[in-house]
Amino acid sequence: MNHVNIFVEITRLKKPIGFMLLFWPCTWGLTLAYDFDEKLNDYFFYLLLFFLGSILMRSAGCIVNDIFDKEFDKKVIRTKNRPLPSGKISWKIAFLYSLVLCILAFFVLLNFNFLTVILALGSMPLAFTYPLMKRYTYWPQLFLGITFNYGLVLGWTSVTEQISLIPIIFYFGAIFWTLGYDTIYGSQDINDDEIIGLKSTAIKFKKNLKLFLSICYLIFILCLIIGGFLMKFNLFYFLFLILPIFHLFLYQIRFFNSEDSSRCLTIFKSNNFFGLITLSVIFLGKIF
Repeated sequence: MNHVNIFVEITRLKKPIGFMLLFWPCTWGLTLAYDFDEKLNDYFFYLLLFFLGSILMRSAGCIVNDIFDKEFDKKVIRTKNRPLPSGKISWKIAFLYSLVLCILAFFVLLNFNFLTVILALGSMPLAFTYPLMKRYTYWPQLFLGITFNYGLVLGWTSVTEQISLIPIIFYFGAIFWTLGYDTIYGSQDINDDEIIGLKSTAIKFKKNLKLFLSICYLIFILCLIIGGFLMKFNLFYFLFLILPIFHLFLYQIRFFNSEDSSRCLTIFKSNNFFGLITLSVIFLGKIF
């Protein structure tokens, strides 16, 4: 049971916000591409596959992140008690866990078409080099956005077996969504990160964080609008866009306070609800 507890802790399975933020863009891309005049069986089957894949890959990514950051995590209050920096588990066992998770994720991936499999495999270098970015650039959140929202394109190709401008526009916008919410998340560690020499957008823009967040979220909303026009969505889509806009600007940005760690975490976690809101808006645009 001790090993089970350590595995759950190192993969963050008790913190579903991580794999849900990976899952929601997949659902957006899948819903954008799916023809709802056909049977829904395939749609829910793909949803299940993306959900399993999100859990497996996020769990593997957490382990790799902890292996790379073990020495840094020892110096940060929020992370010093994680299994690797606290010595509860060796990096070799942790790596073995990650390898097994990746193999399981590969078997899930094989259920998709050839293009989706190739594109997914091509994203692996991004997924496993992201933890290194905060050592060299103030933009690790940008790399996370590129990685975490890749599933949006995969959701599209899983149905259409081709890439077009529409999923690219939604994907581009989603990158800025992640850039925003992960900057909020990173604000919890500004003081510790500055002391140990790690970089983030939270540090780079700490004097103008709300302005930076506003720009990120504005780009995301503009992409949703442009994508909606290209998809020839109905009026319901554009009318209900007010819901994600309200959540981003009147909730996240208004109540954001970089000096209040608990508030930063609460706002960050609310993006799980935001993912559901955005999926619902896309769904309304498709079916009416």
